[in-house]
Amino acid sequence: MSTNEEAVTYKKKDFMSDQMIRWCPGCGDYSILSQVQTVFAGLGIPKEKFAVISGIGCSSRFPYYMNTYGFHTIHGRAPAFATGLKLANPDLSVWMITGDGDSLSIGGNHFIHILRRNVDIQLLMFNNRIYGLTKGQYSPTSEIGKKTKSTPMGSLDHPFEPCAVALGADASFVARTVDIFVKDLRGVIQDAADHRGTSFVEIFQNCNIFNDGAFNDVTDRKTRDETVVFVKHGEPLIFGSKDGPRKGLRVDKQFRLEVVEDVDPENPGDEILVHDETNPVLANLLARMRPPYPVAMGVIFRVKRATYDGGVAEQIKTAQQVPLAGDLTKAIYGGNTWVVD
Repeated sequence: MSTNEEAVTYKKKDFMSDQMIRWCPGCGDYSILSQVQTVFAGLGIPKEKFAVISGIGCSSRFPYYMNTYGFHTIHGRAPAFATGLKLANPDLSVWMITGDGDSLSIGGNHFIHILRRNVDIQLLMFNNRIYGLTKGQYSPTSEIGKKTKSTPMGSLDHPFEPCAVALGADASFVARTVDIFVKDLRGVIQDAADHRGTSFVEIFQNCNIFNDGAFNDVTDRKTRDETVVFVKHGEPLIFGSKDGPRKGLRVDKQFRLEVVEDVDPENPGDEILVHDETNPVLANLLARMRPPYPVAMGVIFRVKRATYDGGVAEQIKTAQQVPLAGDLTKAIYGGNTWVVD
């Protein structure tokens, strides 16, 4: 995240543009937009220091609705634009908005490489498990058997697990949250803003037109206590109804997760796992949890690592200190030439 010497005071409305929002009524994108605007207002960064970059998809209309600079780019290529912008102007706070189709299908290679390079940007991926903008085809995160306009007999593709893909690409920050978990959503976005390096945040987002209820197992108020575990560094992995017996997570001798019943939250015992966001093995276990295990929400993995843009800046600085480093004539006539007959 870029910093500013003199903090600026803003309100959420200062980041609301004058553009008509063209998402469907009830879309989860509204909630995400609201929380991003709220977080931006509290960062103390001048509005002209923000840039919001997007690819193609419903989520990628995001720059229009932010009163900041931004680019609505091309399908799957937002990481290239975001990287170039950060390298050209390191003082910018660059945020990339994408969807599961935009980033994991046509943009898959760009996605993994921006993560491994650790460019200092925030990458928010809206995952609705469907192609919403093009009216309901299956996406790389759609479940096996998903019947859509492009898979009338059911999808045969094994779906990506976005957080696991990010971890496989050596991302330095991986988190997951949900559009309607407003407090947790805002907290994760704030954590992403505070991280130096590529902050990857997967956001479960409901498409109420083409894939309504895709995440009911984690959003239903009647069941979410049993299907979600909120992870926090240094705290035991406990879930379950606060009014009933709590449950915890442990690993057996084969490094497989197990659910432990009747856990005392005040004294969970040594066998219950404690979240360590610097542990890549634990992060991979958490990223892949699905029923009968709870889905992990929060910062799953976070480590400090050198950034790509920081390294480029250092190389430029070193090159500028070389005598006649900027002498184009010397470069042209320096002897490294040949004749082509």
